[in-house]
Amino acid sequence: MMIGMGDIYKVVVAVTPLYVALILGYGSVKWWKMFTREQCDAINKFVCYFTLPLFTFEFSSHVDPLQWNFKFLAADAISKVIIAIVLVAWAKGCRNGCYTWLITSFSLSTLTNSLVVGVPMLKAMYGDLGVDIVVQSTVFQGIVWFSILLLVLEFHKANDASSADVDSRIVRDLERNDNTVSVTAIPRPSFWSMMKIVWVKLILNPNVLASVIGITWGFISNRWHVKMPSIIEGSVLIMAKAGIGSAMFGMGLFTALQEKILACGASLTLFGLVLRFVAGPAAMAIGCFVVGLHGDVLRIAIIQAALPQAIASFIYAKEYGLHADVLSTA
Repeated sequence: MMIGMGDIYKVVVAVTPLYVALILGYGSVKWWKMFTREQCDAINKFVCYFTLPLFTFEFSSHVDPLQWNFKFLAADAISKVIIAIVLVAWAKGCRNGCYTWLITSFSLSTLTNSLVVGVPMLKAMYGDLGVDIVVQSTVFQGIVWFSILLLVLEFHKANDASSADVDSRIVRDLERNDNTVSVTAIPRPSFWSMMKIVWVKLILNPNVLASVIGITWGFISNRWHVKMPSIIEGSVLIMAKAGIGSAMFGMGLFTALQEKILACGASLTLFGLVLRFVAGPAAMAIGCFVVGLHGDVLRIAIIQAALPQAIASFIYAKEYGLHADVLSTA
């Protein structure tokens, strides 16, 4: 498990260009005043809907699902189950436990920015094996774990909406000076209507769509030895090559638009970092031990679990109003 100086040098070489792009994005707003907030939003939409999905498609389309490392995927699932059990126990048993923080803590501990940061870093350290494991993790995360996260967020949103309806009805009764305030039961949305919303969001999510289409093509290509037409591959590559750089540039833009770098304060930032870089890798190590992973695959599994926070987690947190400031710092 020891990482030598050569590995550290490879990581620095691979990761430095990423942070050059991030610093350029940060400086273009904070120091050089090149972009307005509206222009930054436009750039982020370009990244979200074009370069990053095509980058995701490019990698996932070259993976053979029949050759996936299912031991690694099992270890990944076990690690997430362990974290979920611990967080549920904390939310139920501790005075300060809270289900909204359960959702945020799960995101911080388990969902990583594996494709943007993981691909260049692990390719430098472990070659094609590192890339294959990272892509498998990304596709599985996009299709399975983000689906579960969206489902939980929609349930939380529905509960908040129902509570708000009750509160507004009580206020209206009080404003009419009614001495007796009656609150009638307000029917909650059905399970299938929150599932419908989740599936619509997933279908419209460009990265999830890119993962599904990419892995489908990967299966067809490897099963029946069909090659992608060069005109399509070239059209994908010309945008996909900008995926990592533009994504990091966009992260720099977002950071520059905040009033302060640590938007949630030092204590919550430290809390997020511990979950991201300690709890997540520790749970993955347990999962790897359970399924018997060893060698380079074990090392890759633990390293990819310690990658920075997934961009999509922050996007969802911002959309649902759930601790986006904390997720932005991890």
